[in-house]
Amino acid sequence: MSDDNGQKITSWVDPHDKSGEFKRQNSQFRNFISKKPGSEFPAEKDRYHLYVSYACPWAHRTLIARKLKGLEDIITFTSVHWHMQEKGWRFATSDEQLPGKNVTPDPVHNDFTHLRDIYFKVNPDYTGRFLVPTLYDKKAGKIVSNESSEIIRMFYTEFDDLLPEEYQKFDLLPEKLKSDIEGSNEWTYNDINNGVYKSGFATTQEAYEKAVTALFKSLDRAEAHLASSPGPFYYGSQITEADIRLYTTIIRFDAVYVQHFKCNIRDIRSGYPALHKW
Repeated sequence: MSDDNGQKITSWVDPHDKSGEFKRQNSQFRNFISKKPGSEFPAEKDRYHLYVSYACPWAHRTLIARKLKGLEDIITFTSVHWHMQEKGWRFATSDEQLPGKNVTPDPVHNDFTHLRDIYFKVNPDYTGRFLVPTLYDKKAGKIVSNESSEIIRMFYTEFDDLLPEEYQKFDLLPEKLKSDIEGSNEWTYNDINNGVYKSGFATTQEAYEKAVTALFKSLDRAEAHLASSPGPFYYGSQITEADIRLYTTIIRFDAVYVQHFKCNIRDIRSGYPALHKW
């Protein structure tokens, strides 16, 4: 199976790109759930289904936001099988007993075996990648979004009218910190979240050195921030989007990225005491 550039699903760098750099494709579904009257995708209980992979840090963001905002009874989810193959993410079969909650066949489409089946159902001419997370509208039969940074922001506010007061008041993007959070998001995403992939998927020494140098420079920057922060969270006493977006990479760093993606200048456990404590 290939994408629109003729690349295999499991090939991450365009073979025609002599730079050898991994360049992440933009998510192609960018709709937004809204509580405003007349919205194409209104905030309703049990209307939306979230497809994730426990292996994926981008999908992990959405599970954290879903949990913190108390959306477990409002948005259902399924995790795909952890192993991506030539047809992309597949669903577990009914006879597989795999660890993790909701690692099951697709409960929305009984005859679908792969995440790609949903994409082709929505758009038979789809030519992009089959990404997790994917937020699916069960009533309309449409994909709302496959962009994690936007899915989590829907979860922050758009379902508040359906939630108990304690969750309505739980603010992961407080106005007083929004500019700081969005500023840190930019380099955290480019150099750390995506930086581990740029390092691991680089196909030239130059591309690898460029990515891994930027990665550890920004890890040093996050370490310095946390060392001077009152904590326990990135911006003090309250967990925010900054914590969610950084955490899903850091928790995988020593176990996966140090070895698998060659991000081995230092590990978190012994090289970054403030990040490790955080």
